[in-house]
Amino acid sequence: TFAAPKNEEENKAIMDIVKQYNQYAYLGIRKGETSGQVKYLHGMPLSYSNWHQHEPNGKGKEKCVEMYTDGTWNDKKCNMYRLTICEF
Repeated sequence: TFAAPKNEEENKAIMDIVKQYNQYAYLGIRKGETSGQVKYLHGMPLSYSNWHQHEPNGKGKEKCVEMYTDGTWNDKKCNMYRLTICEF
């Protein structure tokens, strides 16, 4: 499964990989059908988040979540070419 940070330490570990490859990466987090509902892929509600300023803003059209090289998150369409980091 995709890596999904559950705290600041895990977020930083993923950010280090993102920075190393200098590419945004999808996280193991999805936005649900209900507006504002964000969950881990296994269905549990989010226990930690690190949204970029003014994010999430996809208004239901952007179901996936990517990490920027500064470690913050953005909601994104799921069909983009992104780095994928598996759970470690």
